[in-house]
Amino acid sequence: MLYDTRPEELGDVLGEHPRYRADQLCRWLYQDFVLSTEGMTNLPIGLRDELADKLWPFEVEITQTGDAGRTRKWLFRTPDHASIESVLMGYDDRTTLCISSQAGCAMGCTFCATGQFGFERHLSAGEIVAQVAYANAHVRANPLPGSPQRVTNVVFMGMGEPLANYPRVVESLHRMVDVMDMAARSVTVSTVGAVPGMRRLAQTPWQVGLAVSLHAADDELRSTLVPLNNRYPLADVVDACREYFDRKGRRVTIEWALMSGTNDSVEQAQKLAAIATDLGAHVNVINLNPTPLSHEQPADRPTLMRFMEALRAEGANATLRATRGQDIDGACGQLRTRAEEVPIRVGPPARTLADPKTE
Repeated sequence: MLYDTRPEELGDVLGEHPRYRADQLCRWLYQDFVLSTEGMTNLPIGLRDELADKLWPFEVEITQTGDAGRTRKWLFRTPDHASIESVLMGYDDRTTLCISSQAGCAMGCTFCATGQFGFERHLSAGEIVAQVAYANAHVRANPLPGSPQRVTNVVFMGMGEPLANYPRVVESLHRMVDVMDMAARSVTVSTVGAVPGMRRLAQTPWQVGLAVSLHAADDELRSTLVPLNNRYPLADVVDACREYFDRKGRRVTIEWALMSGTNDSVEQAQKLAAIATDLGAHVNVINLNPTPLSHEQPADRPTLMRFMEALRAEGANATLRATRGQDIDGACGQLRTRAEEVPIRVGPPARTLADPKTE
């Protein structure tokens, strides 16, 4: 597959074709973006036909569109039947693509559909970067209403833990920044707190953003929601965030999926604010996009607003993010859940806290 070949090695795929053909092919793959090799108009027809089945490392199994056409989600299927989900979200000033780094996930977060599947395999660097290329090619052919007609931002917030697939994620970052010419600051790598990977990422040359999915502000609760916390507790995660800021000079983002009766209390907001203000971090709060594989539910509007008010009262820089894609199985793993008819999980919720209304 073309994307599974490093850009500088494309000449090997082309055999005896002139070297400049490799440069032309590289431009189509990483800058000009077409949905099929038929669009590679400066390549000989015979070469286009030869490369036709090698362009994408996956097939598009399902496409869904929501939010008046500004949110699009794909379920890609690889030749070995692994599933990859990507979500494209258009805004007035940017077009953001949420990409996957693994098929499945080993982290086991209780509220995440992907975690319920378990881990299948790492995605290759080519499979990762091909999601970005495909979204760019798709947008060129099918413009988003009222949004930039290219991917301006990439977030590693899809299926999988990016820093558990570190070498391949770093290679994909190299291709996005150094070959696709994306601005490094427009790319964000998200993690649930894989501390060694956070520290390694801090050593890379690119000014990519780091987002840490915290979801709980004390070890007791976080360990029930994010099992990795048993290996890398909050203090270690916070130290790695501080190192990232010190090395990159970039503010870390804390992600918080708000779950009714679980992490939506004023007490959790106050603890979160203390962490965020200490780090100089920005907090992104998003009301949970529920999945049929978990009993966790989003908070109601009054609780949501009380949580935000408590954060800001403690001096935290916090944003309430809009929930996108609820009408198209927008959360990680949801589209695969529907496609594969996975049964709904039964059993008690991971944990509940006291009703914040009674505090």
